[in-house]
Amino acid sequence: MRAPLSWLREYVDLPAGETGRDVAAKLIAAGLEVETVEQLGAGLEGPLVVGRVLAIEELSGFKKPIRYCQVDVGDANGTGEPQNIVCGATNFAVGDKVVVILPGGSLPGGFRIGARKTYGRMSEGMICSASELGMSDDHDGIIVLPPEHEAGTDAIELLELVDEVLDIAVTPDRGYCLSMRGIAREAAIAYGLPLRDPALLDVPVPNGHGHPVQIEDRLGCDRFTARTVTGVRPDARSPIWLQRRLQKAGMRPISLAVDITNYVMLELGQPLHAYDRSRVNGTIGVRRARAGEKLTTLDGTKRELHPEDLVITDDGGPIGLAGVMGGADTEIADTGAAVGTTEIVIEAAHFDPVAIARTSRRHKLSSEASRRFERGVDPQATSAAAQRTVDLLVLLAGGTAEAGVTEIVSPSGPHTIKMRADHPDRVAGTAYGRETVARRLQQVGCDVYGTDELTVTVPSWRPDLTDPNDLAEEVIRLEGYENLPSTLPRLPSGRGLTERQRLHRRVGRALAGAGYVETPTYPFVGDAALDRLGLEPGDDRRRTVRLANPLSDEEPALRTTLLPGLLAALRRNDGRGSHDLALFETGLVFLPTGEETPAARLPVDRRPTDEEIASLRAALPRQPRRVAAVLAGAREQDGWWGKGRPATWADAVEAARTVAREAGAELTVTAARYAPWHPGRCAAFHTVVDGERVLVGHAGELHPRVVKAMHLPARTCAMEIDLDLLERASSGVPQAPHVSAFPVATQDVALVVDGSVPAAEVEAALREGAGELLESLRLFDVFTGEQLGEGKKSLAYALRFRAADRTLTAEEASAAREAAVAAAVERTGAVLRGA
Repeated sequence: MRAPLSWLREYVDLPAGETGRDVAAKLIAAGLEVETVEQLGAGLEGPLVVGRVLAIEELSGFKKPIRYCQVDVGDANGTGEPQNIVCGATNFAVGDKVVVILPGGSLPGGFRIGARKTYGRMSEGMICSASELGMSDDHDGIIVLPPEHEAGTDAIELLELVDEVLDIAVTPDRGYCLSMRGIAREAAIAYGLPLRDPALLDVPVPNGHGHPVQIEDRLGCDRFTARTVTGVRPDARSPIWLQRRLQKAGMRPISLAVDITNYVMLELGQPLHAYDRSRVNGTIGVRRARAGEKLTTLDGTKRELHPEDLVITDDGGPIGLAGVMGGADTEIADTGAAVGTTEIVIEAAHFDPVAIARTSRRHKLSSEASRRFERGVDPQATSAAAQRTVDLLVLLAGGTAEAGVTEIVSPSGPHTIKMRADHPDRVAGTAYGRETVARRLQQVGCDVYGTDELTVTVPSWRPDLTDPNDLAEEVIRLEGYENLPSTLPRLPSGRGLTERQRLHRRVGRALAGAGYVETPTYPFVGDAALDRLGLEPGDDRRRTVRLANPLSDEEPALRTTLLPGLLAALRRNDGRGSHDLALFETGLVFLPTGEETPAARLPVDRRPTDEEIASLRAALPRQPRRVAAVLAGAREQDGWWGKGRPATWADAVEAARTVAREAGAELTVTAARYAPWHPGRCAAFHTVVDGERVLVGHAGELHPRVVKAMHLPARTCAMEIDLDLLERASSGVPQAPHVSAFPVATQDVALVVDGSVPAAEVEAALREGAGELLESLRLFDVFTGEQLGEGKKSLAYALRFRAADRTLTAEEASAAREAAVAAAVERTGAVLRGA
């Protein structure tokens, strides 16, 4: 909403020295969002005067029309002689009144005007267009003024060119501020000044003799006022002051009748519509549209109406979309025409905000009227708005107001709210007191009764005030948000992070320390993403929870795996030039069990009971927390230290081991076949939970078909593991390592096994055979070659032995090594290399 400061001063006696920025600061403190304060006429300097065109000489020989004009500017030039001015516009004639800037003047933007020779003639000034004066973006021609203005009159004052305009972003709950009346009310409260309410007009009593009106849908339209003005001059034009106020407010002047309805809408916030009475066929009605009905609106579009659309009708059918846009068939004829509209029916109605909002969105048709109706307008203002429109038509168009006044009103009482007097104190954490609360609410327009418990009657223009918290917000904002005390919340003792939260943080720190970057993604997924992962039709991960109102039709469900979001993030970053990537995410997945019950709607006026909370939880799917990581490109960079290496499936497996170490859980790694991983480069992780061996995740290199379908870098690797299961498998409180004072004995062993034997199985056999003297075991080499035989591989391990109470002898270390090798030979068929 654009609010000119000069217009605002008509309703509030602002201090003379107050600038637009001063007023904006006050309104911002009161909770309004003033985006900008536009300085109209900045850089404009006179003399800028009204001129009368005395003669026009058409100059030839140029690529465009050029006119050499003699213009009477009165005594503005100090001589009384006509000014000779060269002009390229052709929309004026001899005798017209125009706007002239004389030499020495300056146009907005610092464009200085002087006498100069152009097109072979001396031009002593400039005839101005609306765009050159900053009035509008109209470049069609220069301004032609009404004939009653005398030559030499100051045009800066006449056209109100110097002003300040506040551009206010009106939030949905402040629909009353889409009017000068609403903004003036806020300014009056902010300055502690009285308001001259433009809606306080003498309105005639309804008599039922006006234009006939019939309302079928009283829920959609609870108030309708119709007034008629006859004898309107078809050639009447909008005066300059009216056009300028519309322009400053961001609207384009069209014709007198339309300009008046727009002006009253901006002034009072009540949208209106004017009908050509000669084009209205009988009774005006309000109802829902019927199947198959169509309407051509004022924008020239023929629209198929929906049965929920609220329409204005006459005996011939729909003539307008109620609260959105009128129909072309009853449009007011343009003023200035030889035969124009002489009889006008004015509609001022109040429509249901939800119905108007849905119609506007359904037809993709947003108008100034629909913006106001869908936010809620003052239903009590219809009569005043209709009267104001009638008064202006009588004053400016020479019309006569018919005595008949039609007004249909559905009975309704004022909205009242019960509130404790200290409720705003408890919300704000400060002490306002009953008197301050009552005074502030009365400034808003409420009637306040009671002492300890207040009964507050909400004004008709504030439909957003529905409960005590709304009233508390009004008190707080008017007292000033900046005056609220700054207090730290008091934390109850004995609280802190849960064990699950601690584990979550430890895992994040560990993966970040390993070079991974945390990348939170949206928890939504669609069938297309699951298809690209290569999941079979019966895969449990395809059983998703569907959202009732998804953000995107392409992702209508909640994720059952973290991989689609992470892989999409990897693809985007790779496409933007980051090719060496290691990303991770910890988050919830949503796994329906099929046993969920319908969710109950919880109350908002009390704490839900334990049974209601239990019922709500029973409606939710399982939501385990998982950790996933994806890798592509180089894992180690080239440098002076040597060549780097690419990320492989082994790095994905190591990421899972890192997570397990932070959880204090032991992982068993086995080969697996599981989408979306490569069948020959996929590892499954198991651990022991409550005495049972359970699957907790997978890692490895993605299948080439998945890489191609998702447009990922070649040989992209991924890992996903269930963090909740790892927490349950935790060995408890982490134990500090024991540092022995005795030396370590290191023994290496190389075993040849079949290529299908997992290294983890060989490692487990070595650990079991080595016994309690084994301190650590590390695989440091994997070798394959012709000398080993086809399908064979060599695994080389470093075994560290140490005793807690003595120095081991060479014989004890060798015996432990031989026992470890014997166990591996027995369990895996290994052969000691070199034996």
